[in-house]
Amino acid sequence: MSTLERTRDWLRAHPLALDAALAAGVLVCMVAGSFVDPHGADGTTWGVRTPDALSLALMVLGAAALVFRRRAPMKVLAATVAVSLVELVTGDPRAPVAMCAVVALYTVASATDRPTTWRVGLVTMTVLTAVAMLAGPLPWYAQENLGVFAWTGMAAAAGDAVRSRRAFVHAIKERAERAERTREEEARRRVAEERLRIARDLHDVVAHHIALVNVQAGVASHVMDKRPDQAKEALAHVREASRSALNELRATVGLLRQSGDPEAPTEPAPGLARLDELADTFRNAGLPVEVARSDHGTALPAAVDLAAYRVIQEALTNVRKHAGAGAKAEVSVVRVGPNVEVTVLDNGPGQDTAPQEGGGHGLLGMRERVTAIGGSCTAGPRYGGGFRVHAILPVKNRVPALGDPV
Repeated sequence: MSTLERTRDWLRAHPLALDAALAAGVLVCMVAGSFVDPHGADGTTWGVRTPDALSLALMVLGAAALVFRRRAPMKVLAATVAVSLVELVTGDPRAPVAMCAVVALYTVASATDRPTTWRVGLVTMTVLTAVAMLAGPLPWYAQENLGVFAWTGMAAAAGDAVRSRRAFVHAIKERAERAERTREEEARRRVAEERLRIARDLHDVVAHHIALVNVQAGVASHVMDKRPDQAKEALAHVREASRSALNELRATVGLLRQSGDPEAPTEPAPGLARLDELADTFRNAGLPVEVARSDHGTALPAAVDLAAYRVIQEALTNVRKHAGAGAKAEVSVVRVGPNVEVTVLDNGPGQDTAPQEGGGHGLLGMRERVTAIGGSCTAGPRYGGGFRVHAILPVKNRVPALGDPV
């Protein structure tokens, strides 16, 4: 970043300092201009004169008011106009005190709307010019009086132009941001609609082929003993239908993959049989984990087994992330009637809120996974500190079968 850019950023962060510098510059210009006599001693050439003390004091007051021009533009304009009127009536009308009123009028025009600029600008021009022409010691047609009219009019016009350009640029940026948001929302909506369509196609394809497999398997079972040739033909149809279902399933699911998604794993899906291995992984990472099981001999469906493993994995991950140093975890898997209950406890410092959920992971992901197989999952702080995750999973998958009402 260059020095100019750093200076610009610092001035934007400290607007009062910028206004003070502007006020100092205006004061220098007014004081310098007050020493110039456009007519000179002979009335035709430029000369040098000495301003009186009242003019210098009014210049200082007008410049000091400009320091607060952004905080109270109308009040600053009123103060600078009052100082200029005093100068026009009682002081040397050729002293450029009205310069501070010109800057204040520009600020008002750039910070308000056009109707306000017109009203305030006309009033300022009329009052200053009328007082200079009617109450000042110079003739009404003097160039100093016409200069007051011209400079105030240009200040109002310049401020209105700056305000219009600023509003135009802001509108363009806002329109561009709105268009960008609209494009992103439209893209997300189309992706969601396309995935929903693919999911419906997937359901129709699988339902058709599985129904066909079911019918042909029933035929094969019925004629196996009496007509083995027909049973073989039915089994051939079963094999062909299952192969078609797998091919169409692979093709349809491939459409749901996004670029960069990992390839499908070739190893079996994890389950509770690998619970000890999972616990050892967290123990090696510094989290003491105790495992207690009373579900031995219980055969779980693949979806339920995977859900139980994922719940424990996610719960232990949250303990590792959020429970803090010195925390311990307890995992229990218990068979209770038709269900398997999975519980993960930790003794970390108490938290009023659950670990953050996001992106389909965390607690939200656990609940969705468990609910999808007909179970339930609860999570929350424990009394006295720590956190508890409890999932109830059916031993038999309760996902509705094909053909059942949804």
